[in-house]
Amino acid sequence: MNIILFDNDLRNRFLPLTYTRPVCEIRVGILTIKEKWEKWLGGDVSFITQDYLSEKYPIDLRKDNYLINGSVLPSEHLCKLISQMEINEAFLKDGELIAARINDEQFEMLLDDQDIEELEGVDLNDTPFLKLNNIWDIFKVNKQAIEDDFRLLTRKRESQPLSKTNTVIGDGQIFLEEGAKVECSILNVTEGPIYIGKNAEIMEGCMVRGGLALCDHAVLKMGAKVYGATTLGPHCKVGGEVSNSILLGYSNKAHDGYLGNSVLGEWCNLGADTNVSNLKNNYAEVKLWNYFSEKFDPTGLQFCGLIMGDHSKAGINTMFNTGSVVGCCANIFGSGFPRNFIPSYAWGGASGFSTFTTDKAFETIEKVMERRGIPFDTKDRLIMLRVFEESAKFRKWEKRE
Repeated sequence: MNIILFDNDLRNRFLPLTYTRPVCEIRVGILTIKEKWEKWLGGDVSFITQDYLSEKYPIDLRKDNYLINGSVLPSEHLCKLISQMEINEAFLKDGELIAARINDEQFEMLLDDQDIEELEGVDLNDTPFLKLNNIWDIFKVNKQAIEDDFRLLTRKRESQPLSKTNTVIGDGQIFLEEGAKVECSILNVTEGPIYIGKNAEIMEGCMVRGGLALCDHAVLKMGAKVYGATTLGPHCKVGGEVSNSILLGYSNKAHDGYLGNSVLGEWCNLGADTNVSNLKNNYAEVKLWNYFSEKFDPTGLQFCGLIMGDHSKAGINTMFNTGSVVGCCANIFGSGFPRNFIPSYAWGGASGFSTFTTDKAFETIEKVMERRGIPFDTKDRLIMLRVFEESAKFRKWEKRE
C-alpha cells in the first residue's frame, strides 16, 4: 500500500508543534501517528504538508494511493475498512475527509482543488477511532493511545525479565524491550500499562503509575514521580514530578519541578526546579493561545499546562502560568511568571523580551544536536529560518524597536 498522510486546515491548531513537522509526526501514545499507520497497514508512508516542510517530508505519488488524514489514529476497525477500500472511494466523518483511495490523475485534480466526480463517499460516523482536533487532545487521548500501542507492540511477544528489586502493583502489564533497565522502583499498573523501550532506563527510587511510555534510550532519573498517562519520547531525560504529559523526543526535564497536562516538542530543556501550573487558582476553564485566531480561545479544560515548540529552553526556577504556549527557539529565564504566550525566537522572561537572532539560535541548536550525534543539516536550517519569518508578526517588541 502506498499511504500518503495529509495535513489539512487543522494543522494550524497544532502550532507551534507543526511549525517543524506534519501533524502525523506528533507522538501520542508510544508511537508517532505515522509509525502507527506503518505498523497497522504495513505500507510505505509519505506526506502532504506545508511547502517549506516538503523537502524533509516528501510525497511519493504512485498509480494507486491511499490518502489518510494525518490527525487520525488507526484502529482495528478503521484499518480493516481502509484495507478493503475500492478505487474512487472516500471515507468521511462529520464532513471531514478521513481516507480516500485514488489514482495519480485524481490526485493531481485534488491538488488543483478540482472536484473528483466519480469519488464515492462513505460515512464513518459509526466507526470507532481516535482523532486529534486540537493540540490539547494530545494529552487528553494519551491514556487510550498508550493502551492501544501497548497491545499492538507486545502482541505475541515476551518481555525481557523485570528485576526482582522492583515492586509491582497490579497485574503485570509491564513490557521491557531489549536492553531496558529498571531497578528498585515502584511500578503501579492498575490504571494502565508501562512500556520500557530499547535501552531505556528507570533509575532507582522512581515511583511510576501507568500508563507510561518510556521510549527508546529515554531515562527516568532517580526518585522521579510519574503519573499516567505520560509519554517520554526517544532520548528524553526526566526527573522530578510529571503527570499526563508528552515529550516528543530528545527533550529534557532532568531535575525537580512539576510538569502536568503538557506537551513539549523536540530538543527542549526545562532547567532545574522549573514548575508548570496546570490549574488556575479559581478553577476556571483554561484558555490557550490560538495561532490562527491570534487570541486566547477556551479549551473546555480545567487542567492544562505548557505547550512548547522545538528547541525552546527554560532556565532554572522558571515558573509557567496555567495554559502557557511557547514557540520554537525561545529562551526563557529570570524571576516571575512570563506571559502566557511567548513567540518563537524570544529571549527573556517576565521583565521583557528581545529577539533570539538566528545566528545565535542556530549556534545553540548545533551544539545541542551534536551531543546526540545528529547534524543540524540544510533541510532543518531552512525550516527554522522559515519559522523565524512566519513567527515575526508575534514578536511585537520588534515593531517598537
